[in-house]
Amino acid sequence: MIAVTPSAAERIRLAERLDGVAPLLLVSDLDELRRLIAAPPGPAPAPSARPPTADEDALLIDSARSTARSRGREIGLTRLEHDLLACLTTEPIRVWSYAELHRSVWRDEGRERRADVQSLVKRLRRKLHELGTGVAIDAVRGVGFRLTDHQQPKVSGSG
Repeated sequence: MIAVTPSAAERIRLAERLDGVAPLLLVSDLDELRRLIAAPPGPAPAPSARPPTADEDALLIDSARSTARSRGREIGLTRLEHDLLACLTTEPIRVWSYAELHRSVWRDEGRERRADVQSLVKRLRRKLHELGTGVAIDAVRGVGFRLTDHQQPKVSGSG
């Protein structure tokens, strides 16, 4: 199933309702969908001897089990922590306002309880740190929060 909606809150709502029902692709607009399904130019890549594996450093969110996993470690997430992380990952690097986060996580219209958001961010930051990911939740003064990747570039070989 493919769903196209510019609303991050709506994409989160659809993911929650349709989780496990069918394969699901959520995109913000048709251009994003076209980029995702466009065939790469040129010949198909040759099959490799072993199946590809997920990048060990990647942050994987398991919505069915409400966990986050990275580098062979796994942590449990509360519903609020899961919903906040899912919201932030829908558009990485985007700055989410307190009001947007409150609506997406608590599903409260017209409320902007900064203390709720700040407390939840603090708990989630601690858990992400325990996983050892380079993913961080950065505060943007007076606006809100964004998810960023602070991993140092990997250096291979010696100079």
